[in-house]
Amino acid sequence: MSTDTSGIDPLLALRAPQDPACDVFLTGTVFLDIIFTGLDSAPVRGTESWARGMGSSPGGVANMATALARLGLHTSLAAAFGDDHYGEYCWDALEQGEGIDLSMSRTVPGWHSPVTVSMAYEGERTMVSHGHEAPAPSAVPGQAGAGPTETAPTTAPNPAFPQCPPRARAAIASLVPGRSEPWVATAARHGALIFADVGWDETGRWDLDSLPDLAHCEAFLPNAEEAMRYTRTDCPRAAAHALAERVPLAVVTLGAEGAYAVDGRTGAAAQVPAIEVEALDPTGAGDVFVAGFVTGTLADWPLADRLAFAGLTAALSVQEFGGSLSAPGWAEIAAWWQRIRTCESQDPTALERYAFLEELLPTTARAWPLRRAVPTIGFRQ
Repeated sequence: MSTDTSGIDPLLALRAPQDPACDVFLTGTVFLDIIFTGLDSAPVRGTESWARGMGSSPGGVANMATALARLGLHTSLAAAFGDDHYGEYCWDALEQGEGIDLSMSRTVPGWHSPVTVSMAYEGERTMVSHGHEAPAPSAVPGQAGAGPTETAPTTAPNPAFPQCPPRARAAIASLVPGRSEPWVATAARHGALIFADVGWDETGRWDLDSLPDLAHCEAFLPNAEEAMRYTRTDCPRAAAHALAERVPLAVVTLGAEGAYAVDGRTGAAAQVPAIEVEALDPTGAGDVFVAGFVTGTLADWPLADRLAFAGLTAALSVQEFGGSLSAPGWAEIAAWWQRIRTCESQDPTALERYAFLEELLPTTARAWPLRRAVPTIGFRQ
């Protein structure tokens, strides 16, 4: 095992001079997340509740971008940022704090940052959000940078408007029924592997044909309920096999049961149970799972190892508050691996499931549990 806890590159052995500089491209809305934890119950109308913990961080698509960057992938994000203090904080936290490429992003004059307040209790969360769609850019996408150049009053389906995404090994899309994002087909045509999740179908139709960008996807990662509704099945494993007829990789998350995946090219299937942890805040856990699976796929790991790694990163994330704040890096993963191997009650068979980590991880002297989050918008330097 390496002794260096920084700069771990899971793709180092696969990199070649002709490869794109960007490993993963993604786009979406960045929120300023304010997270309250340590609530004993849901707030009661007409009363004041005090939380024992609080965190503030970039949220929304920033959760996944941060998770990817902390796992060592060169990450490019296209997003609109408000020109308020919240937007400035989110931009600096992502670009300077996490090393995320924001050259495809833009700052919008007079547009305030979307905000989400999340309250975590009993392993669940309740959220309240506010925001307005960003004005469409009037400049050529990718050339606006952080400068105040956009003045168009109209709105676009995607506020980042990445019609010409950068060359990348992979891109992550959120599919919406009845809508196609032109950049997805462009990215796939330029060689990017498309990984996609999907939200709840508010139309109630649950029709796979209403997801036109699914045809460009390498992997589709719905949860069990979404997968069963889209495939008209009553078993998430059956749903995964049905989805594998439409995409090369179908991954269905099973909550406390872990995840199940089917390789549509070979017919191979894998299931990995979830790691039991005491959850502080589930915010962003799904995004971290996707980031872990993308990392393992780009590193060409076996399917079961990808599932195990994705589940591990998600499990580590829920032990901290916040979305992007809680995303684990290699030092956190190494600390977990070092600790779990010394537990006397640990099942040796279960431990073998993560033996592939041994050659990847740095040694670490950091104590467990690790604290990654700073519970404030930022201290002055």
